[in-house]
Amino acid sequence: MSQRLVEAFSLGVGYEKKEVVGNLSFHIDSGDYLCIIGHNGAGKTTLMKTLLQLIKPISGKIEFYEDLRKGGIGYLPQQNGAQREFPATVMEVVLSGLIHKKGLMPFYTKADKAKAEECLTRIGAIELKKKYFGELSGGQQQRVLLARALLGADSILLVDEPVSGLDVQASEDMYRILEDLHKEGMAIVMITHDVTTALKYATHILVIGEESFFWTREEFATTEFATKEHIGGHDHHD
Repeated sequence: MSQRLVEAFSLGVGYEKKEVVGNLSFHIDSGDYLCIIGHNGAGKTTLMKTLLQLIKPISGKIEFYEDLRKGGIGYLPQQNGAQREFPATVMEVVLSGLIHKKGLMPFYTKADKAKAEECLTRIGAIELKKKYFGELSGGQQQRVLLARALLGADSILLVDEPVSGLDVQASEDMYRILEDLHKEGMAIVMITHDVTTALKYATHILVIGEESFFWTREEFATTEFATKEHIGGHDHHD
């Protein structure tokens, strides 16, 4: 039996009282795999920051159920160059996923470290734990950052263009890991421009833009959007 985790009612999101996109109504239940697609600048990343409660809605409302008000949503942001040079071990990077729960001067317990190792194991990267993050390939780094997001996730994992900049094999690996996590019960919310990927993995699809639509995968498959290969392109200022 799935449980309601998040529900948005005529939600408008943006910055400094300027709405980027409005009138979004959708929900996320346990066991869902929601893909968010839309053109550059449509507000996809802004919506994710609203889901993370980093910014407040401009209009409408968003309800968080269970214990999500206290955190419990993991976040894998888009890759950027600064992350790649992180001067820390893999284990330190993964443990930093607890900062939002522990504050800026965290003391990590044995239980924290065991959970971090468990997250690395779940995404198939436990052998990397003592390596320095900067020495890893792009695909390995993205997996470590996924383990970091997973450590902070109780029931929902938000991933923003998780294969951006990765080669074909690393991209396939990332999608497979996310699908495995979904099968284990984690709700996944993924921003993607790739319609084919959305049709393959999603249970629900949210198209945002001048008009926004929230569909099941089966409903989406019958629309004109489903005939396109990509919607939009890569963008870091959404």
